[in-house]
Amino acid sequence: MRTLFSPFDLAGLALPNRIVMAPMTRARAIDTIPDDLTVLYYRQRATAGLIVSEGAPVSIEGRGYLFNPALYTPEQAAGWRRVTDAVHAEGGRIFAQLWHVGRVSHATLQPDGRAPVSSAATRGPASCAFAYGEDGTPGLVPVSEPRALETGEMARITRDFVRAARMAIDAGFDGVELHGANGYLFEQFVNGTLNRRDDRYGGSIENRLRFMLETIDALVAEVGGNRVGVRISPFGRLFDMHAYPDEAETWVAAAAAFNARPLAYVHLSDQLTIGAERMPEGFAHAFRQAYRGTLIAAGGFDRDSAEAALKSGDLDLVAFGRPFIANPDLVDRLRNGHPLAVPDRATWYGPSGEKGYTDYPTWPQQAATETAA
Repeated sequence: MRTLFSPFDLAGLALPNRIVMAPMTRARAIDTIPDDLTVLYYRQRATAGLIVSEGAPVSIEGRGYLFNPALYTPEQAAGWRRVTDAVHAEGGRIFAQLWHVGRVSHATLQPDGRAPVSSAATRGPASCAFAYGEDGTPGLVPVSEPRALETGEMARITRDFVRAARMAIDAGFDGVELHGANGYLFEQFVNGTLNRRDDRYGGSIENRLRFMLETIDALVAEVGGNRVGVRISPFGRLFDMHAYPDEAETWVAAAAAFNARPLAYVHLSDQLTIGAERMPEGFAHAFRQAYRGTLIAAGGFDRDSAEAALKSGDLDLVAFGRPFIANPDLVDRLRNGHPLAVPDRATWYGPSGEKGYTDYPTWPQQAATETAA
């Protein structure tokens, strides 16, 4: 049997296979509450060994996009409970990704129209948020000028993550993933080019990692390390993240810090296919030597490359993103060698109802249609 389809013990959570459904923003929750389509979408994909939900903002301040199902009100949590119940009824497992976008936002999405927050009062000139334009139509708009968080505010945001994690577990999630990747809030502190602070959250590697690690520690204390994962994107360049001199050293230090904590996993987002810089020679080995726990990676894998990564011992689990959009039965298609459907990029993001969201057929449905034609 291929390693990809073998079971795995994720910190006490039994996974039936090594395939992870990566978190993907779909923007279908019109009022930020998971609805019937959200329930169906995740239920359809419950054969994944583990589902990591789309990013759920932990506060209004943490939003950068319209229509994301969030986790800061009882109504949102109740909507997610319907999702987790549906996934579990199909025999699946699901973690909630907890999200704060930081400066990748627009004032119209913020409480009382205030400025977004970040490590520095520096706008990402090439970055856009998904908000209402001047004509009232939802779409991409340039991000607003952010303000730098005060030193004493970090604890407030950490509390938002802890509250969201507690809501997630109470709503039936098997665990939570802190979103520390893709140029969002925590990476805005880690990045040494953007973060020029002179307080305990800026300057040295230790200081730039502090906010993320403090929040991880708070999550572990609240829900247990076996229920906490973290996602990062070393050398990613999304949302105006630029190179800095000690970049490799910073991420290896992060790996060592993660290794010292009782985490369920670390999830690497490899952005090489979407503009990231190639990791320096020896970095992957150094990272793996520093972090010895369960390691997941996402980034353009197919069945053969995923199998090779697992057999080499480089990874324990492999995450697939876009293939899960158009292939709700991705696990079965990969197992049986069936061709994969290609998602329609125009319908990746909402709001467009079921089209491009829950209307993709399974292989038997697709084959029956093709035979009938």
